[in-house]
Parts: sequence; C-alpha cells; structure tokens
Amino acid sequence: MVVARPSDVARFDPDSFMSYWLSSHALEIAAQKWRALAERRRAHFVELYHSGRWKRYYSEEQFLLRLREAIQVSERWAEIAPSPPRLSVREGAPITDCAAESEPVRTAA
Repeated sequence: MVVARPSDVARFDPDSFMSYWLSSHALEIAAQKWRALAERRRAHFVELYHSGRWKRYYSEEQFLLRLREAIQVSERWAEIAPSPPRLSVREGAPITDCAAESEPVRTAA
C-alpha cells in the first residue's frame, strides 16, 4: 500500500482521488461478499455434520477434508476482510464487550 504525503495529495486531481476512493470501496465490498460466502460454506458443512447428512454425499475422509478446507478458507477471509465494527443504534458508537454479551451474535460455527 502506498501512503501519500500531504504535499503529494495536493497535486492530485480531485476527480482521480475520488475514483481511487470509489474503487477501493468497491474492493472492500467485494472482499466482504467473499468473506460472507466463505462463512456460509463453513456453516453449511457444520450443519451437514450436526445433521448427519454428510454421510449421503461424502465418505468420512472426503467430508473431513472439505470441512477443514471450509474452515481454513473462512478463517483466511476473516483475516483479509475483517467485519466492520457493529454500531449501537442509539449512540452510533461501537458496541463494547459488555454490551455484546447481552446481544447474541450469530456465527457460522
């Protein structure tokens, strides 16, 4: 990532800076979508495991391989595109650990 000095920013055309912001925002949105897809895939394999339906589609070795892969991919996307902080409705501020305990958080696992 290239960090521009304030003197460099002044030389940029305002339109090009805006297009840079829009393209970086678009990449962030795309990364969040890939992360969500990886989390849904992980949740699907966990649900297959809990229900026992995996036996219809996979051998035990195949299923464990796919499950491990889904977990690794989901964890990697969580590193690449971390979730944005949740904001409380009233204050518009990030929710603290104390408040998060009172609100159940849905996870893929």
